[in-house]
This record gives sequence, C-alpha cells and structure tokens, in this order.
Amino acid sequence: MADGKIYIFDTTLRDGEQVPGCKLNTKEKIELALALEELGVDIIEAGFPISSPGDFESVSEISRVIKNATVCGLSRAVQKDIETAAAALKPARRPRIHTGIGTSDYHIKSKFNSTREEILQRAIQCVKWAKNFVDDVEFYAEDAGRTDNEYLARVVEAVIKAGATVVNIPDTTGYCLPHQYGEKIAYLINNVPNVDKAILSCHCHNDLGLATANSIAGVINGARQIECTINGLGERAGNTSLEEVVMILKQHQQTLGYHTSINTKQLNPLSRLVADTMRMPVQANKAIVGSNAFSHSSGIHQDGFLKDALTYEIIAPEEVGADGSKIVLTARSGRSALAHRLHLLGYQFNRNDVDVLYVEFLKVADSKKEVEDADLHELAVQYQAVAVTA
Repeated sequence: MADGKIYIFDTTLRDGEQVPGCKLNTKEKIELALALEELGVDIIEAGFPISSPGDFESVSEISRVIKNATVCGLSRAVQKDIETAAAALKPARRPRIHTGIGTSDYHIKSKFNSTREEILQRAIQCVKWAKNFVDDVEFYAEDAGRTDNEYLARVVEAVIKAGATVVNIPDTTGYCLPHQYGEKIAYLINNVPNVDKAILSCHCHNDLGLATANSIAGVINGARQIECTINGLGERAGNTSLEEVVMILKQHQQTLGYHTSINTKQLNPLSRLVADTMRMPVQANKAIVGSNAFSHSSGIHQDGFLKDALTYEIIAPEEVGADGSKIVLTARSGRSALAHRLHLLGYQFNRNDVDVLYVEFLKVADSKKEVEDADLHELAVQYQAVAVTA
C-alpha cells in the first residue's frame, strides 16, 4: 500500500440493487458487471447468493465472465450462507467471500439477543468457515459506526488472526460525523496489533448526506478500500457515490497522495447505463454525473466561465465522460452568455447589437424557464429585419 493505491469495491449489484424498484435479472447484472470491470473497479460485489436462486445464478455467471476484478459474494455469519457463497463463486478467478455480523450493542442486544463475547466467537467462526473455501475473506462489523471502539478493536484483531484479509468498518446507519468516522479508523490503526495484516475498508451510508465525506475521512486515517455504488444507489438514502470519491481522490492527489485504477472518462456513460438499467433517474444536480454538473445559468458565472473555464469548473467535462459544459440561458443570464450563444448559432453581432437584443431577450426569459435556440433565432431574425428597414 506504499504506492497510495485505494481499492474501489463496487456494490451496485448488491447494495445498490436493494433500492425498491431496482431489481436486476442475471442478464442485466452481467452487462453491468462487465462495464464495472471496464471502468476499473478492483472488487465487484455481485450479490447475496443465498438470498434467492436468481442471485446465486447471477453471482455464478458473473464469476465466469469477469477476468481481472475480484468477484465477491455476501453472506451472513451462518455456515450455510458461506457454503452457498463459495459454491456460487467457484468459477471466479479471484473469489472473495464477504461475511460478518453486527457488533454494536444495538445489534448485539436487540437483533441477536446475545452478548459481546458470543458475537466475538461468531465473528471468528465465520471467518474460519470462509477460509476453508477461499484465501480472500472480508469481514464486516455491521453498525461499526455505533460500535464501542475498544470492543471493535478486539473484534478486528480476532478476525484478522482468524484469516480475514479485509475488514469492513461500516457506518451502516450513516450516523457518524466525518471526524468521528476518521477517528474510529485511526483508533483501529493505532490499537489493533495485527492491523498491518489486513486492509481496512469504508462502507458508509448516506442517511445524513455524509457518506462521501466519511469515506474520505476513513482513507485519510488509514483505510485503503472504499465500498461504493454508481450514482450513490443503495439502501434507504444510498451508499457512498463511486464517482464522487474517485474524483475527490483524483482532484486532491497531490495533497492526499492517493489514487485509484478507475478510468474516469467512463463515469458518465456508466452512470447513464446504470440509471437506465435500474430504472432510477439521476438527480439533475448530482455531483459529477448529474445533467447540471457542468451547466452555468447565472450571468456572473457565465461571464467568468467564458473568460476562463477554471473560474467555475474544477473538473473538465471530458475528464469524466460528460458531453461538455453548457451555457443555459435564463433571466439570470448576462450579455456575454447571450453573445456567446448567438455566435455559436452563426450570428455576428457587435456590442451595440447585443445591448439591444438583450432587452428583448430578457422579455422572453421572464416568460419561460429557459431560452432555447429557436427563441434566439427568432430574436435575431426580427432584429435583422428591423435593422434592414431602418
């Protein structure tokens, strides 16, 4: 890990599919899995094999076609779950079983009616079962975000000793503040004696809108894997957004010193593919992949952008596979934006012409949400006609 590589674990096909209405069939899962591999993700969590015969088939078929990425199957800390996951992953070149159990007192007492010691033993046992089938075992400490740090450290140490190669520290409920989640990762790095024998992973939910910030805080404090989804899809308010954490790490590579293997030019195309396949539209103002991510409608912004794109864009659209920057004409737009759009349409107006046209433009802009090219053509033709008769 000395080179600063951050592993990207994509769970669009598992956690992302848990969004109501986003169920995928095997053919759709295979198509997306191949696209994720082409994107450059390191680990693809293909599903939860014991949950249904369809999911078992999907994980098995994905295992057959994926050549470079690790293929991962989820399980509970139940022997039958783990055996089923192992069977589904049998064709995989690089199989990983992802198993675990809740470690917070909320889960231990309310969900399992158990004790910390019993949960610790179950955690050790599930890793040992998984190691019988694969070398690469990831353990998840569900609700780690609300787990006592001292107890969590005991669990992490024990599962690494049992053979876990990756330990997932999920903020399952999206509860943590970034500094709290970062401090939790730092605590584990500093207090688990064998932590160097495994990779710590961030799996953050977005219930408070902090999933991306928490994941980055985790990385800064020693985690080396981020679990995320395309478009931030996932249970309830969603998961960490892959495109956001990848671009944060890329934009701040000189400061943070980390990088991923993601081909960022494929982010927007894959976002659209996932949105279409899972029938879940992307909100217009979504970072990186939203339709407005590179749109400018304020006159002040448009003027600055037209002089130098870096005044209002820290990412070039082509860097993330977007169609390009857009100057959107509204009642908030200024003369420079109007002149720019008229020029693109082939009109050659001087500054005085634009001043006159701008008055008429504002009348149109006040009557509708966005001024289209057809409106501009009409304005220009009318202006030219008046100029000729004058």
